[in-house]
Amino acid sequence: MGVVAGRVLVAGEGGGPLLRLDHAISFWGGVDPVAGTICDPRHPDFGASIAGTVLAIPAAVGSSSSSAIMLELLREGTAPAAILLARADAILALGVIVGRELGYNGIPIVEVPVEQLACLEQGAPALVSATGVVTQPDS
Repeated sequence: MGVVAGRVLVAGEGGGPLLRLDHAISFWGGVDPVAGTICDPRHPDFGASIAGTVLAIPAAVGSSSSSAIMLELLREGTAPAAILLARADAILALGVIVGRELGYNGIPIVEVPVEQLACLEQGAPALVSATGVVTQPDS
């Protein structure tokens, strides 16, 4: 069983297949909130669905508009089930927090060192606990 632990940025629990991106992503212009897919043709994971995944990314890039895209993902039901970030991003977390205030289901966001993200198996089921522990049961 793969287990890593991180610092909780937004509390919650979530689970789904792990989608690990090796490159940072801009949610504003890089993610289609209606489809829940990566829509930036320059991103190596162009076309991949983030909906319902445990999304592991080295960093989010962009402006304060990322929180609006996260809010739209939550509203549309196309958000990841959880987000693991190698570098904390308060703007992305803000979108989840505002979404909860508006009555949408929130998702956990956990800061996990990049070297620990690399230990998680791509595509395998992953569970994120309220304490920031990420587990991947043996397949």
